[in-house]
Amino acid sequence: MPSYKAPVEDVKFLLNDVFGWERYDNLPGFADASPDTVDAILEEAAKLCEQVLQPLNATGDREGCQRQPDGSVTTPKGFKQAYDAFAEGGWIGLAADPAYGGQGLPYTLAAIVNEFASAANMSFSMYPGLTQGALAALLVHGTEEQKQLYAPHMISGAWSGTMNLTEPHCGTDLGLLKTKAVQKGDGSYGITGQKIFISAGEHDLAQNIVHLVLARIEGAPAGTKGISLFIVPKLLPRVDGTPGERNAVSCGSIEHKMGIHGNSTCVMNYDGATGWLLGAENRGLNAMFVMMNEARLGVAIQGLAQSEVAYQNAAAYAKERLQSRSLSGPKAPEKPADPIIVHPDVRRMMIEIRAFNEAARALVLTTALKSDVAHRSGDEATVRAADDWLGLMTPVLKGVLTDVGFANTVKAQQVFGGHGYVGEWGMEQFVRDARIAMIYEGANGIQALDLVGRKLPKDGGRAIMSFFSEVGGFLKTHQADEALKPLAPGLKSVVDDLQKATMWFMQNAMAKPDNAGAGSTDYMHLFGLVALGYMWAQIAVAAGAKKAADPSSAALMDAKLITGKFFMERMMPETAAHLARIGTGADTMMALPADAF
Repeated sequence: MPSYKAPVEDVKFLLNDVFGWERYDNLPGFADASPDTVDAILEEAAKLCEQVLQPLNATGDREGCQRQPDGSVTTPKGFKQAYDAFAEGGWIGLAADPAYGGQGLPYTLAAIVNEFASAANMSFSMYPGLTQGALAALLVHGTEEQKQLYAPHMISGAWSGTMNLTEPHCGTDLGLLKTKAVQKGDGSYGITGQKIFISAGEHDLAQNIVHLVLARIEGAPAGTKGISLFIVPKLLPRVDGTPGERNAVSCGSIEHKMGIHGNSTCVMNYDGATGWLLGAENRGLNAMFVMMNEARLGVAIQGLAQSEVAYQNAAAYAKERLQSRSLSGPKAPEKPADPIIVHPDVRRMMIEIRAFNEAARALVLTTALKSDVAHRSGDEATVRAADDWLGLMTPVLKGVLTDVGFANTVKAQQVFGGHGYVGEWGMEQFVRDARIAMIYEGANGIQALDLVGRKLPKDGGRAIMSFFSEVGGFLKTHQADEALKPLAPGLKSVVDDLQKATMWFMQNAMAKPDNAGAGSTDYMHLFGLVALGYMWAQIAVAAGAKKAADPSSAALMDAKLITGKFFMERMMPETAAHLARIGTGADTMMALPADAF
């Protein structure tokens, strides 16, 4: 059976040594998050995820969710008790507004807990994760009355939340949606339509489910300009705020899926269900994007999380599994064969996964810190810079971390050989669960188009120019640092590749948009490699300093320095291939007639 240990020490190193947690003490919420408090939160979150959530991962996958004859859904055995423990521990409202019952702690801590929970049990983590996303949209766009009615229940976990976008005939192209909203004359609307792929759409974990539903008010403009967002609760709240009669919303069926079987992915039917407008009329996408941006970072974390848990299990197996002798002579002569960790190709797979995981975690945390700055700083220029980073990095994180995270679960499965293909060892579940992260919350091809088509040219390219400036400034500041010297030439080289690719789009995509589409995924992954390389540069500097200040940390810090050097030597050169593909343009790709496929 698989196991999981939350990477608490690595997170502490990133927060304290790489990113300087104490530098954020001036922001609201950070003063309450002293190092001792953070340590306690990380340890308690790890304990919950390792001891409560992880043991339910494989059993929940096998049992799945069951739709009952009355339309209700039963989650796998143990999920309800685990959910109650998660809610009672205050984990849903960790970073939520204290005015509505939240703890007001930094969002960065919630992102860390999200990784731990997703690695331990991705299906389970989606239930509170979706509530947090719906809550974010509600707190930004809701009226005070709506916030007071819904937010405290959602923060406590008594009520959960969902997002309802997709319909059978439209996925990413939401302008095609048909769900309609009819004014009822009392401030509410009747919502009619069908939504599909709705994660946590119906379940037995919470008293009530607050659905956020995109619909078109009668007479609204066609396309995306006429979409509004509505609050549609499963049970209509009474005057005192307690759940009342059942609304006209039901689960038509549970989707039969490749993975995440422990999460109830539902077809939801709205038959004149009562809903209330959230935000401005015909501005539903603006309100929904608050939730979608949170969800996209959450999905990026899922990619990292599955990569991490797959790595941990593959590493343990590789150190125990005996198979053949080392090419350079026996390493365990007293045994009938050497453990497979001695073989270079097994090491290649393992260190590729590890090098990605450590840098990806750093990229997630620095982005989460930027989110805290954007939402909590009072300085306009600081907020703008943080917002620029978030806008630029969100599609990179979502696309790259889920693409590579899935590939890494396959690599980890490969380490097991045939044992990885059967269910006993749990590796095939990690592969199946990780696969969805590349698809939902905007398929990764859409993330790449968003990056190239919207984020690069936004504000005259201000965000990407700031990124180049930041990396260049870091390299200049630390040019004499011995720990950075093995990595600096490689990072400079790949930054140059990214600049060339960016310039190519500026020169070739405006006149011929297909050039942008043809090169967008390569650009996204090129950017991702550069961003991860920048993280390794920061990790190396911090590791060198920690090793010098604390000799007892030498072994751990040396491991990081070696892993970072491997990343730069063996993984970063892929940027050249991405750049070469981008430069070929779209002509050959678009030349084959559609009927030839």
